[in-house]
Amino acid sequence: MGHAASLPLETDLRTAAEERYLSYALSVITSRALPDVRDGLKPVQRRILYAMHQNLRLTAGARPRKSAAVVGEVLGKYHPHGDQAAYEAMVRMAQPFALRYPLVHGEGNFGSLDGDSAAAMRYTEARVTALAEEMLADLGAETVPFRANYDSTLDEPIVLPSAIPQLLMNGSTGIAVGMATNIPPHNLREIVAALVGMIDEPELGVKGLLKHVKGPDFPTGGEMLNSKRELREVYETGQGAIRLRGEYTEERLPRGKRQIVVTSLPYTVNKAELVEQIAQEILSRRLPQAIDVRDESTADVRVVLELKSDASADAVMAYLYKHTALQTNFNVNLTCLLPTDNPAVGQPARVTLADLCRHFLDFRMIVVTRRLEHERRQLEARLHILEALARIYDDLDRAIRIIRKAESRADAATKLMDAFRLDQVQADAILEIRLYQLARLEIEKIRAERAERRKRLKEIEALLAKPRERWKLVRTELVAIGEKYGDARRTKIGGGEELAYDPEAYIVHEEATVLLSRDGWLKRVREVKDPAATRLREGDAVAAMLPGTTRDRLVLYSTRGTVYVLRVADVPATTGYGEPVQSLLKFGDGERVAAARLLRAAEGEGQGALPGLEAKAVLVATARGYGFRTEPDLSETTRAGRRLARVGEGDEVVSVEPVLGKAVVVATARGNMVRFGLDEVAELSGPGRGVILTRPGKDGEDRVVGALALPPDAEFVAVTPEGGERRLDVRDVPAGKRGGKGQKVVKRGGVAAVRAS
Repeated sequence: MGHAASLPLETDLRTAAEERYLSYALSVITSRALPDVRDGLKPVQRRILYAMHQNLRLTAGARPRKSAAVVGEVLGKYHPHGDQAAYEAMVRMAQPFALRYPLVHGEGNFGSLDGDSAAAMRYTEARVTALAEEMLADLGAETVPFRANYDSTLDEPIVLPSAIPQLLMNGSTGIAVGMATNIPPHNLREIVAALVGMIDEPELGVKGLLKHVKGPDFPTGGEMLNSKRELREVYETGQGAIRLRGEYTEERLPRGKRQIVVTSLPYTVNKAELVEQIAQEILSRRLPQAIDVRDESTADVRVVLELKSDASADAVMAYLYKHTALQTNFNVNLTCLLPTDNPAVGQPARVTLADLCRHFLDFRMIVVTRRLEHERRQLEARLHILEALARIYDDLDRAIRIIRKAESRADAATKLMDAFRLDQVQADAILEIRLYQLARLEIEKIRAERAERRKRLKEIEALLAKPRERWKLVRTELVAIGEKYGDARRTKIGGGEELAYDPEAYIVHEEATVLLSRDGWLKRVREVKDPAATRLREGDAVAAMLPGTTRDRLVLYSTRGTVYVLRVADVPATTGYGEPVQSLLKFGDGERVAAARLLRAAEGEGQGALPGLEAKAVLVATARGYGFRTEPDLSETTRAGRRLARVGEGDEVVSVEPVLGKAVVVATARGNMVRFGLDEVAELSGPGRGVILTRPGKDGEDRVVGALALPPDAEFVAVTPEGGERRLDVRDVPAGKRGGKGQKVVKRGGVAAVRAS
């Protein structure tokens, strides 16, 4: 019977996709994006340092080699990924503005604060720094586990036996699948002090550690604004925002001139882009106190802003902190890989500052213990040999005769073992020694070495027998690291108050006229000599012309019953068409401008009255005849809008007019008008529908076009659909009741709008 044809293995597509994506996600998390809590490195960084130190022997004292050789070594033996990715990882480890304590010493162009890329790897050279050697020093002492590389031809360390708290020193940034990490760098001296404090007091928590760690210490300096309470919350929860801003000084020049000099930048800010950003703010006249900006940086940051003679440096910096990258947030996320029972796999977790310190110290204890055990094994092996050499010294002639008479090396070894009670290792060692080593002085050296190694072995056994003594050793080594490589803090802690920002201080006070078109386009011009000559889109027309100043505010009432407040200075200044209101304000679909007003900037007051008014009340009317009076809240600018009226489906706001008197006149499109007292109109304190002002008819062909509240003897204007105007007296409108249909006042052509005279 023949073999049955093998059937394809069927599986559910959803299940297969989930399994494969989960496998990919775990690979990214554990083997690419997150650092290990013990040595603080991602796999690519670890492999770069290992290949440079162990394979290429690029120690701190060695002559640097081409970066291309390093990348080739890393890719060929340990990291089968893109060469540019590996090179960029190495470049970052060499940049003093990226890492607080660089691990690679680079020669050549390794990039700059201006965002310049490093030169190609064939032009640059590199070697490890002395600090990085502290991470690799104990590799040969069987301190950390190894695993096979990607093709099982070599072994690589799972973690480096780091003697420095690299994760806290330099921090780490990475985006995995479903999680990310963003650990800030810190000052080495402070971290060492905190670790020593935890060794002395093992139960020390975040509060105690923060007596030593003042906060992050970024390589580019800057000033941190967080309070101690905020910092403690960040380190206790493993997440939070660090507010960071650049530092500045004010310089006085001859002839009364002054300038601001920015001397440090927030971490990761591109200096060239920042200078360009500041220049745009100055050119667009949004920062009128500054004249010019230029970059005078050399090795140190020096960005100079020229000031006007009467300008406040604090006001300029308050604006820049708010509107540019000169003040940023560093969002802390203390996520890293923690050790598990499987040494090759780490478990991702968000940790606290105390967790980071505890895990590093526990790892150092393991490394130191393994190093001592390795040294003990080496000492015991060497003493074993030295014992044999000392034993044959007393009867050298006999040993020589045995060797001379032996038929072979193996025979000589066997006879020596029998004659002097040696084992195979000792016999082989005796056969390997050179004749000059049998001299008396050499034998004395052997005895002295034996005594010295016995003494050292006794010390190691004492250390291995007492954990407390090993902790003292860990402490001593950490203190030595801190003294050797520590430096002064660069980032200031709470050095100054947050500057007060007053948006009105940056508006150039000048006359301005706001033009609103019928199609809803806005623009600001200095003056309008002829409204008919202003530039508009084809088929459009001027709907409102509002003269004022740049310090006034523009109030727009929409057909949906929403009020928007915008600074006149924020209206686009142009001789062109302007901008549609939808691009400046958050108008909804189909929403249009029903009325526009300018809110005057009154001296000494936060809010001025509407033109010609002491009161701020307005009369709101809708197309279906509903209306009410209210005092809208216009105290703050609001681009998102503030609800003024609740408009029914199929209805819309058609007019919002200031309350100027006690007589209310309501007009419809067919020319019907009704007059009644203001006290009949409901006064609302919040958004509402109001009461029925008039009934424009049930056929839907007539609609309200406007409502005015005027003095009884005032005049008003009725505008016809063709644009003609008819001047009327309030008394021309027959008195009636609120809610009535009214009487026909404009008998020919109808009415498109009404306005106060």
